Amino acid sequence: FGYEKGAFTGANKMGKHGKFYLADKGTLFLDEVGTMPIYLQIKLLRAIERREIERVGGAKSIPIDVRIIAATNEPLNEMVQKGEFREDLYYRLNTIPLNIPPLKDRKDEILEIAQKVLEQNCEKYGFELKKFSDDSIEQLLSYNWPGNIRELRNIFKHLIILCDDTINAKNITLYSNINA
Repeated sequence: FGYEKGAFTGANKMGKHGKFYLADKGTLFLDEVGTMPIYLQIKLLRAIERREIERVGGAKSIPIDVRIIAATNEPLNEMVQKGEFREDLYYRLNTIPLNIPPLKDRKDEILEIAQKVLEQNCEKYGFELKKFSDDSIEQLLSYNWPGNIRELRNIFKHLIILCDDTINAKNITLYSNINA
């Protein structure tokens, strides 16, 4: 939400606008909203309902026009029942729910995603496009991917930099937590 200049010791002398202010007339992505403490949930709900924010140390409300996309891997409906997530905020954020299954439940997509991540990383780091060996494909498909796409991306950063022209199961085992 930002803060005004002089709002607290150590504050930037110019203040700070905050994410909502910067996203005005646009979209704000809130990642891992399920881990948000209750006191922040209250502030978020107020900002959504009133379409305005108040910076820390501020005395005036600032109007905002922000679309919100919220993501979490937490079961928010269960958290609401336990009192760990505000029910009113849950219904505000749950307008158009998109449930994206984890990679382990989308085995048929893993190779396509891996290929795309491979291409992106080769381009990003200036390497020629590498290939998958048959044993690496088998290994990628048999792994459960507990870290989902983040884990896959991280592994491929290592593989792109440290492997020759072909990614094989030995490389994957060496540069990740995946066991052959």
